[in-house]
Amino acid sequence: MKKEQTRREFLKKSIGATALLGFPTIIPSSVLGQNGNVAPSNRVTISVVGCGSRSQSCWAYKNNPKSEIVAVCDPFIDRQIERAAEWDVADTYTDFREVLAREDIDGVHVVTPDHWHVPISLATARAGKDVYCEKPLGVSIEQDLVAREIVERYGRVFQYGTQQRSSDACRLGLELVLNGHIGEVQEVFVWAPGGGWGGDGTAQPVPEGFDYDLWLGPAPEAPYSPDRVSYKGAWFIYDYAIGFIAGWGAHPLDILQWWADREGLGIPVEYKTTGRIPTDGLYDTAINWHMDARYPNGTKLTFIDTRWARKEDAKIPEGMKGAVAEIGNGTFFVGKNGWVSISRGAFRASSEELRRKAKDPGPVRLPISRNHMGNFVDCIISREEPISGLETGIKSDIISQLGDIGIRTGETVGWDPVKETVVGSSDAMAMMQRKMRPPWTL
Repeated sequence: MKKEQTRREFLKKSIGATALLGFPTIIPSSVLGQNGNVAPSNRVTISVVGCGSRSQSCWAYKNNPKSEIVAVCDPFIDRQIERAAEWDVADTYTDFREVLAREDIDGVHVVTPDHWHVPISLATARAGKDVYCEKPLGVSIEQDLVAREIVERYGRVFQYGTQQRSSDACRLGLELVLNGHIGEVQEVFVWAPGGGWGGDGTAQPVPEGFDYDLWLGPAPEAPYSPDRVSYKGAWFIYDYAIGFIAGWGAHPLDILQWWADREGLGIPVEYKTTGRIPTDGLYDTAINWHMDARYPNGTKLTFIDTRWARKEDAKIPEGMKGAVAEIGNGTFFVGKNGWVSISRGAFRASSEELRRKAKDPGPVRLPISRNHMGNFVDCIISREEPISGLETGIKSDIISQLGDIGIRTGETVGWDPVKETVVGSSDAMAMMQRKMRPPWTL
């Protein structure tokens, strides 16, 4: 592991030495934290683990005066170098365990393929650091449930990467629903982009500067091919993910769960899901799906992919069709007195009168965040619950997992919310876990 004098150590030594020598000391206000600046010694230190395209969002830490990126990590050495140069970061790593061994890091942003999300998040918590984990959460229900240790056992701050919670439009639209302006919610529709197919799995030599064995980690042994380790491979190969039913569905399902948590509904207890899984090519996650689910109180949930939703004969509410045509994902609430549609950065309502009520929706208000990573930094400092905490991420991810299990077994899947287990099918229950390649474990 690379070792470097930390900013805290530098300031302590340099300021202390100057005072001992009796020289007059002139320290810039940026060091002392004056004039609105935050002293480097007080900034939250972040390491970014995973330097692919999604890591570009971590510019938010560079632009936040309360935080700084002190290390980057990726099995691709060229990605490490590119991000380090872009962010002016001195320390680069291939193995995330070297990052976690550093005592000067406060938080870790996990931007890896999905199969690494929970294992690295758990290791980060055990190392005494806080976690920002990109969505989706785990690649199995078992991983989702074990992830609770991050908060319950280790007391770490956990921010889930469902950034729509930090959107004013999503918050305002949901407050309309929670304050009863559409009446009792009778049904909810969720839609998200379908998956991809294809991919060439022909074995090729592992390129120099890439730790392929570490990239695979807990996933099964497999021959290297460029398509396997591409972003599409990370999204659409079942060994590493369950596809966009979770990978993109996490965003609109999170808005659904924000509502369900406030209403005390938990998650649906019955799932009938059909879909299509490609059999040609490398990619083998669901590319189409149609889920009909039921909450304990009888409220219906329909979760479909965008292609399905855009069919001329799609059985969706008339008001939803315009939102589906314009935006690739969203959450549509149907009540006795109207509807509200919430999508990325926008919300619609069944009438202009209803929409205007968002300015003053009523007494039920949701917490406000306008910068998802900034909220994470603030919560590292305050130790408060972030806008998108772990428990809600567990619930919404399990919905995706149960849908995928239903597609693969062809069965209606039941869920026991007390025991938190699949019921009614031994085949479906067996799919709650995934084997991990030694020596990796949860």
